[in-house]
This record gives sequence, structure tokens and C-alpha cells, in this order.
Amino acid sequence: MTKNLVIVESPAKAKTIEGYLGKDFTVKSSFGHVRDLPKDGMAVDVQNGFRPSYEISPDKRQLVSELKKLAKDAEEVWLATDDDREGEAISWHLKEALGLRDNTKRIVFREITKNAILNSIQAPRTIDLDLVNAQQARRVLDRLVGYELSPVLWRKIKGGSTGLSAGRVQSVALRLVVEREREIEKHQSKSSFKVTARFIVDGNKVLNAELPKNFATQAEARTFLERCVAAVFSIKNLETKPAKKSPAPPFTTSTLQQEASRKLSFSVDRTMRLAQALYEAGKISYMRTDSTNLSQEAIDKAKAEIETEFGDRYVHTRQYRTKNESAQEAHEAIRPTNFSDRSAGANKDEKRLYELIWKRSIASQMADAQLERTTATISISTTPEELIAQGEVIKFDGFLKVYLESKDDEDEEAKGMLPPLLIGQNLNLGEMKATEKFTRPQPRYAEASLVKKLEEMGIGRPSTYAPTISTIINRGYVIKEDRPGQQREFKEMTLQRGQIQETVGKETFGSEKSKLFPTNTGVVVNDFLVEYFPDIVDFKFTASVEKEFDEIAEGKLDWQKMLESFYGDFHQNVETIQGTSVASFKTGARELGLDPRTGKKVSARLGRYGAYVQIGEATDDEKPQFANLRKDQLIETISLQEALELFALPREVGFFEDKPMVIGVGKFGPYVKHDDKYVSLAKDDDPYTVSAERAIELIQQKRAESASDTLGEYEGKPVSTGKGRFGPYVKFEDKYISLPKGDTLAGITLDRAIELILQKRQAESNKYIKEFAGNPSVKVVNGMYGPYIAVGKRNIKIPKDTDPASLTLDDCLALAGEPAAAEKGKAKADKSADAPKKAAAKSTTKVGTAAKKTKK
Repeated sequence: MTKNLVIVESPAKAKTIEGYLGKDFTVKSSFGHVRDLPKDGMAVDVQNGFRPSYEISPDKRQLVSELKKLAKDAEEVWLATDDDREGEAISWHLKEALGLRDNTKRIVFREITKNAILNSIQAPRTIDLDLVNAQQARRVLDRLVGYELSPVLWRKIKGGSTGLSAGRVQSVALRLVVEREREIEKHQSKSSFKVTARFIVDGNKVLNAELPKNFATQAEARTFLERCVAAVFSIKNLETKPAKKSPAPPFTTSTLQQEASRKLSFSVDRTMRLAQALYEAGKISYMRTDSTNLSQEAIDKAKAEIETEFGDRYVHTRQYRTKNESAQEAHEAIRPTNFSDRSAGANKDEKRLYELIWKRSIASQMADAQLERTTATISISTTPEELIAQGEVIKFDGFLKVYLESKDDEDEEAKGMLPPLLIGQNLNLGEMKATEKFTRPQPRYAEASLVKKLEEMGIGRPSTYAPTISTIINRGYVIKEDRPGQQREFKEMTLQRGQIQETVGKETFGSEKSKLFPTNTGVVVNDFLVEYFPDIVDFKFTASVEKEFDEIAEGKLDWQKMLESFYGDFHQNVETIQGTSVASFKTGARELGLDPRTGKKVSARLGRYGAYVQIGEATDDEKPQFANLRKDQLIETISLQEALELFALPREVGFFEDKPMVIGVGKFGPYVKHDDKYVSLAKDDDPYTVSAERAIELIQQKRAESASDTLGEYEGKPVSTGKGRFGPYVKFEDKYISLPKGDTLAGITLDRAIELILQKRQAESNKYIKEFAGNPSVKVVNGMYGPYIAVGKRNIKIPKDTDPASLTLDDCLALAGEPAAAEKGKAKADKSADAPKKAAAKSTTKVGTAAKKTKK
């Protein structure tokens, strides 16, 4: 009999916590939510207080049955899910599903350490229904919006095709991305001329200066340079001021996502998965938080570590307060659980994220950096304008010894130290330049900057940022990618040795790395919602809904009344739109002009399978022509010329061996067709501009690869090569072995192929640490990031202090939250024992039925 049953969400937490609590406690995992609204149907009774109809998730039924049995046998049940609304809701659902009493003990902690766990056991509480209702209100409201609004999008935008969806936060996030794209499109770049100067001081030292204003025209800039030809430059004034830099506060969910994106190039979702693993391993405090607060215990530990590592003068303890009114200051910022652990994590990425958290947390309790900023004003004898040179010296590094926060826009150059200067000192001009500069639009959103914007607007909460961005990407409303920049010319004038030279240079602008771009579908969905459902995408309205959820959590607002005030107008609007014609949004159509070749109308529109350009209209006599837009083209901005260029394929680029080469686009991408054979273009090849020489190169390359198809035999079986979807490979015994970087199909030999085959065999033999004859679906596997347990299609993390080779089948099943092998065997035996009885009963029923029929 179990004395104490503790239920947490994840098996990793379960193993860690069980080690802290001792033999009187059994800790089990619920693997997240055990109940939810069913996927089919709205499952919300809007007529009776918006009562939701929850059901146990199909994949959790067996688990719930096992937990129910354990709970029944236990003297005390403790619900230990996460300390937030979602965690509170999971505890409530467990209580309901397992039939636990209302005063079941609920324990909370913000870190998985022995002290935190033991302290929580000493101070249990009951389930906080206000927190549960706040989460329930969010879940029900999102279901109402999604269930009622998504079918409207299917019918009005894609003519009945499913796959579109709408939601409160995701629709606002989409609107931000679309509006930023339109701002960029409308931006008219203006040029001006920036003047910089380089002086030589004391023979070899350089002093860089600039004019603190730009000239609007090239003529003005040239006139200024001409005045400087015979000028005397001297130091008019030197001003030195002390300055300081203060550290950034410890991480919240949002700031961790932003900084991990800037410094580590992690996506928001990846950051949260890594942070979850660190939290469950007991290495950091809870990672869903909007508080910058640190407990006094954490501050004391950080202080001790700073004193030990850097000395007393580097200590400056602080308590930060969050600007966000809805932040829960009782919670803590994200921090290490043990500041003396400089490194933690099961793999490279976890270690990198932990190091970032450690540095930020430690730096927040360190002394300010003390700086000295010097400004030199340089007079010009021939003009009243003055040049400015600025330098910066770090007098005491303070927190900079550990960490400096990154910025989204890193254009500001670090200021170096100025050479020794004296007031009145004449300067020797090396060169002066007037360079043409162009204004830039606001940058497109990256994942992290979109999270920052949503947080600033009060939209969403720590747990919603990652799923919101994943949703708009997965729905195809937004794509995240790199895009190359464009080239433009800029003018530059250089004054050197009394002469002015004018040159024209080239620069690349507008290149993007991991930025969010709206798709045609995203633009049309956004425009439809803005026009017909303005509240859903209204920034202030969405933020006010978040505040209402906060009020529910605080017990100040009834969740059902909140839903009632929202639903009435929303539902009425849905019914009105359902019955009206909004044909313009069915295709998002836009007329571009006339095709000069045929005189037919050219239009761009959105169809069931994406955006396309159409020439002509469907008639009895003629069918229109169609061409798909490229992924970087939008219906609302594509020009007539760009649209007509899409019909340039297939195009003939020349002849090779007296046969034509034709470039086209097919199901698997762009290709060159020659002699009835198709050769795929490389990723960087543009089908609209690829030359005859490049086409010949691709054909010959393909031939070389095909010629090296068969290399010989090994162990009496053929060894061959080829190129597939994932690149070049060696094929042996129905196995495909990818060529490592550096190997080419043209250069590979039979000996090298055999070497790769043997390496593959060795890797596969080392892949499985343990297999179990009694249950082949369970394996202990050597993975890329360390050992793990595979149970069917599920992968289970192995606790850090456990030797993978020592795991038994029952150990593996326990970590996976499944019944032990013996229990499974007993259940199977019982079923087998019952089989003859059931068969006999079935037979008796059949005989009885037959007898009744005979009697009739």
C-alpha cells in the first residue's frame, strides 16, 4: 500500500522529486493534462453558463486508470503540478478524473531542489479555483473563437477548404507581422550625406570624428568639403565625464526568449524546450514567469558566489520590480537553483542556455560598470560647423566582467579610447568623406522581437508566446526564413591631400536572417478579420481580455459572466457574416492590367492551393492560363511585369548535343529537361535566369553521378551510389548511407564505400544499449544527445544519475508511466483465463437464440 502518492506532470520531475522525498512517497507523472475538450465539436454549453464538456484524452485512459488505483490505495494524495494557472488546472483535472476529495493537498514550488520540495510538503494548500477558472475561461474562449470563426474562414476565403483557423492571440500576432510588412513596402527611402573624418595624431595614432548632422543633397556635402580643402583643424574643447552602466534584471520568460534568440540563435519554441529540461533536472527555477524578482535566499547565494569568484568590490545586490502590472511578484525570475554550478545541462544546447541564465542572474547582483566618456570638439577654420570625436574608457568593469545584454539593433558602434589630446592642438587631416546614406524602414519581426512587442502591448502571457508563434507558422500564415538583400549604388566624395574625388560604390541592403514574413494566405486572413471581426484583432481589446483573465485569477471577476459579455456580440457577428456575400475575400483577387501579347486581363488571387496569377477568364472556347506566385511575392504588391514573368516557364535556354534544354518547374521543384531526362536545379539556381552554360554543367554533373552508380561487390552483394532527396549516398543491402561532408559521388571508391558501410554497421550495433525479449517495443537507445528510453513511438528521458545499462524492463515502463511487465502479463493471463468462459457464454447465447427461432 502506498503511504503518500505525489502526482507531477513529467516523468523527469517524478524521478528527481522521489529521490528527495524518501521511501514513504511514491511519485508518478500525469504526462501533462489528462482531460481536455474533445477535438470534434465545440463541447461548450453556451446556454448553461458556458459549461465545458471535458473528456479524458484517449491516450491517457490507461494512465488515469492506474493513477486512480494508486490514489485509492494511498493514505494521502499530493498534487504537485506547476505553480501557474496551467499547472493549477492540471491538478483540478486530476482531482476530477481520479475522484479525489475537494481538500486534496496541493503543493507548489518554483524550483526542484530538496529544500523547495520539503518546504512545500510542510505548507500544503487546496486547489485554487480562481486560478483554475482563469485557465478555464481562456480555454473556453479560445474554443468558442476557433470553433465558430474557423469555418467562416473556410467558406469565405478558401471556398470550403479547411486548414484555416483564427484565435485571439494568434490573429493579433499575425496582424502585427502583416502591418509591419506593409510599412516596409510603403517606405520611401531618402538619401543624405554623412561626413566623417580621420585625423593622424602623433605620427601614427588615429582620431575618428564626424559631423553631427547630415547634408540633404550631394551639392551641399560637396560645398562643405570644398570649404575644408585649405582649413586648419584644431581641438576646440575636451570634456570628460564619468558615466556608468547598470546590469539588466534577471530573465523573465520573454526576455530569456529574446536574448537566447540574439545570442544563441534559438527559436522561441526551442528555448522553452531546453529551459523545461533544465527546470525538470532541478538546475533552474520555473521558466514561465513574468517577474524579475529574486528571493532573498537567491540574492544571498548569488552574493556569496560573486565574492568568492570576483571579490567584494564586485557585489551590489538589487531587488528588481517588474513594470508589467499583471506580473506576479510572489514568483521569481528565471535563475540557477545553485549559483555555484557554473555549468549544467544534458547536451550542448542546454549547457549554452544554462550559461546564459547563470551569467544574467549573477550580473544582476554585481556592481555597476564605471566609465569615463570623453568628447572632443574639433573646430574648422573655414566654416562654423564643428566635428565631434567621442571615446569611452572602462575604469571599473563591474558586471561587464560577466555579461552584457544584446540589443535587437546592434548598429551603434563601440566607442574606443581617444588618443592623448590638448585644447588648441592642431590636427593633421588624413581624409574626410561624405558618404551617401539611406533611411531604413522598421525591421521585420524576428520571433524574439515579436514576443517583445506582444508583451509590451499586454497581449499573451509567458505560457502563450511560444505556441502563438508556432501556430501562425504551422498554419502557413507566416514563414520564417532568410532572404538575400538587394544591391544599390551609393555616392561618396573623398577629400584627401587637398583633392576631392567622387566615386560610386555598391552596397547590399535589406538582407534578412530568420525573420517573419506574411504569406498571401496570412495577408488575406488578416484583412478579412480586420474588416469583419475587428474586436478579434484589436490590440486594446485583446489586451483587455488578458486583464480580465488576471481579474478572474484574483477572484475579482466571475469567469462565466466574462464569457457571456464577450460571446453575445461575437456570435451575432458570426451569424451575420455567414449569411452575407463577401466574394472579394474568396480569392483575395487583384487585377493587375492587360497582357500586352493577348490583350487579356491579368489578375492575382488566392486559391485553395495557394496564390497564383491568371491570364484570361474561363469561357466555353478558351481556358485561362495559370502560374503560381513565388513564396516571396504577395498578391497585393506583385506588379504586372512580375506576374507576366511567371509565365516565362517552361523556357528553352539553348542546345546541347543537338537537343534543346528546357527549364521548367514541376512537382519536385525547378528542373532542366534534356533528351527526355530531368535534372533538378540546385537550391541557389533561379529557373527564370539560369543560363545555357549552367544547364549544361548540371546535365554533365548528373551524368558523372550516374556513371559512378555501381562500384563493385562486397560480401557477394552489389555496392552502388546515387543521389536522392537528402543528398548523395551509398546503397548496400537495401540500406542508404549518406556521404559525409567532403566525399563526392564522382570521387568515391569501393574501398571508401565499404568503410562507410562498416561505420554504419558499428553505429547501428551501438545504437541499442538494451532490448527486451519480453517487450520488443521497449528499448534503451543511444541517441544523438545521450541515452533515452523508446517505448513504441514515445521517447522517455533517463534521469541523470541512472546508468542506462542497468535499467530493467520494469524500470523503463515505470519511467514511461506504464504498468510493469508482471502486471501486463497477469492482465493478459486473466484475459486468457476468461476467454473459455466468454466463449461458452457466447455459445450458450447462440444456442438460446437458435432455440427461440426454432420455437417460432
